[in-house]
Amino acid sequence: MIPVIEQLTEKQRNEVKRQMEIYKQGVQDIIPTEELETKVAKSILENRPLKIKLGLDPSAPDVHLGHTVVLNKLRQFQKNGHVIQLIIGDFTGKIGDPTGKSVARKQLTTEEVEHNAKTYFEQFGKIIDMEKVELHYNSKWLSKLNFEDVINLAGKITVARLLERDDFDERISTGKPISLHEFFYPLMQGYDSVMLECDIELGGTDQHFNILMGRHYQEKFGKEKQVAMLMPLLEGLDGVEKMSKSKRNYIGIDEAPNEMYGKSMSIPDTLMIKYFELVTDLKKEEIDTIKTDVATGKLHPRDAKMLLARTIVHMYHGENAASAAEQNFITVFQQGTLPDEIPVVIWTGADKISVIDLIVELKLLSSKSEARRMVANHGVKINRVKVEDSTLIVAISDDLIVQVGKRKFVQIKRG
Repeated sequence: MIPVIEQLTEKQRNEVKRQMEIYKQGVQDIIPTEELETKVAKSILENRPLKIKLGLDPSAPDVHLGHTVVLNKLRQFQKNGHVIQLIIGDFTGKIGDPTGKSVARKQLTTEEVEHNAKTYFEQFGKIIDMEKVELHYNSKWLSKLNFEDVINLAGKITVARLLERDDFDERISTGKPISLHEFFYPLMQGYDSVMLECDIELGGTDQHFNILMGRHYQEKFGKEKQVAMLMPLLEGLDGVEKMSKSKRNYIGIDEAPNEMYGKSMSIPDTLMIKYFELVTDLKKEEIDTIKTDVATGKLHPRDAKMLLARTIVHMYHGENAASAAEQNFITVFQQGTLPDEIPVVIWTGADKISVIDLIVELKLLSSKSEARRMVANHGVKINRVKVEDSTLIVAISDDLIVQVGKRKFVQIKRG
């Protein structure tokens, strides 16, 4: 049989090459790459869009830039006419993905899943065209399986294969329990791919095992195997940990423009290019130019980061908001002036209070230990004067301005 790629015209081959260059940008791994190229070629030859799957367990509905790494890749496929299949794990979500967990995850209620899924859709619409997305709830097929079906599904995978998962292996070696139902999570995720006959499944590198289950089960059920496309995990603002709301190192896509811009400016210089590649809509040629200009000294890292911050705000709030946020940053942080708008808090407490208690009372930080660390790091100012002593007692007065870090300001009014 003549290979698919050889059946194409020169124009069609160039289109395959163009799409492949886009899809490979920023990807950690494609398993296997040659199968992806074949699928793209067949799609063009048969004028048939590919089915691109992303599975979601809606357990944490606040979308941040870390989530957009996969969504941006979906957008690339969508712009090339392929079909996005969003799988809402309303059934698997009641089990919870054990990936990276040292204990079983809390099982979600139906109401929690529905609420979180709705929130996802609203936020995803900022990145992909939700009107052209296929939405599927895996309870549609998983809830119909009887016990014989489940036994049959379990019979197509070995225990040894399941124990290859790092998290399961670690929990066994440390004597931590694994509930039997947790083994069924990757089986069900794989079965989703069987039911929807997916061509490609996307996910983070931490989903490596689960996504390969799709290939495994499609083969067992006599289907064409999907390609696994694994995206790198995005480090948060600390430059170390994976971006996460619980780690407080995230940039939410629903955050206000000034907050989003200010947080973006705190991205470590070493991660700038990675952020350009994974979370912005700039073309590869533009990013390559930025990378070269920074390396040669033609572009100062600060200016590159300002371009990054402006691009991120522009993507979620528009050009006018991006321009205003940049000007606010220049005014407040580069020129050292106060922002035009400072949140006002009506104070009804004591006339005098320790600076640590004041910071916590104003909810500028969540704990006294965080407040002490911020003072020690010279990050607290009272009326624009740096606080050097964590035992300082502050006399409360009208229009007292408290600043914590670079972006948090509060103006006090006596109640």
